[in-house]
Amino acid sequence: MGTFLGFALTLSLLFCIAQGKVLFYDFMVKETPIKMLCETNRTILTVNGLFPGPEIRARKGDTIYVNVTNIGPYGITIHWHGVRQIRYPWSDGPEFVTQCPIPSNSSFLQKIVLTEEEGTLWWHAHSDWSRATIHGPLIIMPAYGKMYPYKFDQEHTIVIAEWYTRDTKAIIDEALESGGDPDLSVAYTINGQPGDSYSCSNGSAYNKTVVRGKTYLFRIIHSGMNEEMFFGIAKHNLTVVGMDGAYLKPLKINYLMITPGQTMDVLVTANQTPGRYYMVFSPFVDTNAPSNENVTRGIFQYNDNYNHSETPILPELPGFTNKSDAGNFTIQLRGLNSKEHPSKVPTKITRNITIMEALNARPCPANKTCSGPQGTMHSASLNNITFSAPSISILQAYYNNLQGVYNKTFPDTPPFIFDYTGNVSALGDAANVSTEVLMINYNEEVEIRFQGTNFAAENHPMHLHGYSFYVVGMGDGNFSDSYVSRYNTVDPPYVNTVGLPKNGWTAIRFKADNPGVWFMHCHLERHASWGMDTVIVVGDGAKKHQKVLPPPKDMPPCSVS
Repeated sequence: MGTFLGFALTLSLLFCIAQGKVLFYDFMVKETPIKMLCETNRTILTVNGLFPGPEIRARKGDTIYVNVTNIGPYGITIHWHGVRQIRYPWSDGPEFVTQCPIPSNSSFLQKIVLTEEEGTLWWHAHSDWSRATIHGPLIIMPAYGKMYPYKFDQEHTIVIAEWYTRDTKAIIDEALESGGDPDLSVAYTINGQPGDSYSCSNGSAYNKTVVRGKTYLFRIIHSGMNEEMFFGIAKHNLTVVGMDGAYLKPLKINYLMITPGQTMDVLVTANQTPGRYYMVFSPFVDTNAPSNENVTRGIFQYNDNYNHSETPILPELPGFTNKSDAGNFTIQLRGLNSKEHPSKVPTKITRNITIMEALNARPCPANKTCSGPQGTMHSASLNNITFSAPSISILQAYYNNLQGVYNKTFPDTPPFIFDYTGNVSALGDAANVSTEVLMINYNEEVEIRFQGTNFAAENHPMHLHGYSFYVVGMGDGNFSDSYVSRYNTVDPPYVNTVGLPKNGWTAIRFKADNPGVWFMHCHLERHASWGMDTVIVVGDGAKKHQKVLPPPKDMPPCSVS
């Protein structure tokens, strides 16, 4: 009996190691009163009353069920940013792409399928602008029985966010109606605290006490809406070891540049003179568009004996407009490419796609006054198409073969060729407004070349749902086929969000082995709202295990907003 029991326990342990565990969480979306800066009587949408929201912690290979109950004033969706959701796009979350919003006073049980992801990811609302306050960490530790490829003594999660003075849904609704710029955020927060540089903050700042000689893993999540960030800790080097749920070759540097949507795993060793040191997030602004140029500060302080009332030391960070330092950081990132974590870069490309990104202007409708440039309406596009979301989800229309919801005609190339990053003043900046999807066959090896333009140029962090991808090349100016020979196909970073440099290009590769409907968009929220989005539909494969799984029975209805 004892032998059989031991054998059974061994089998159970092996199954657990191979399959992972099943975890359960409850999310309650609701309005919550919060005090921030000089505001009074303000409520925001939260999950479980927290800002940032609750942390989900799992291991590689686990399956997570999250019961999302919405008692907020309007419909909501939740996206598991960076989770591939193999064959199961039903829980991916973007509104009117994979689901309709969860109506008020109803629930949706979302299934999160973890496969290859390992490191720091996050979750956030994916409807209207509600992700400003509805977001939180998704931490994926190594599989059972496996170890990290680096050593540390303690870990801490840092969530950078943007704070607005009024309801963000009202902000974007008004901006889209008028065609003008949405309100700017008024502050940045670190783990919900604005730091001591703001009025009425009462010295509130994220504070981390450290022990000299110990190494700390900081899991940094950029949940902000519209501003990219430099980050540094005074007098301390940072060693970047992971990004977007995958490992990197250790990169020792004294600052980071991180875009909305990205996550980074960073080691910091407390090896300086005991004292207090500021950790600072400072925006990177490479555009003439209105921007929030505030900073937010946390404190990295030693637990030794010294004058704890002394003013912390500030780090030296690149200036707000330092495009060179922003780009120099990004191009140094390399995938780990070890025996345990190999790079699998597609090299037999069967589908080559070029996507031109632009900020546009739409004519103001008759009998209306618009607040966009020269009385027009702000717009944005990919390959000259401004994405228009349908009133039901594209995934449900695709799965049920419903006609008239979307067109399968998103082009593989821009509609015409010109000097994208040169003088474009003679060209019109209008785009076609429609619901187009990009059709890709199962198992194709895909290369996408994102090409920036000089239409109100700035950096665009591009995010692809359902996939991580290899960043094989990046540069300034117009892409040329001659650049392919310079690609890094040995150890490129494997990420889900990548910055397209201002007036530049970025090339990514992935194997289309995850069938379904997947959103691709700029992660600057104002650009996504203006239409810098598209949908990739990866068809089913021939075999049963290569097809989209059936939908759950409790999908939110599309007849209720």
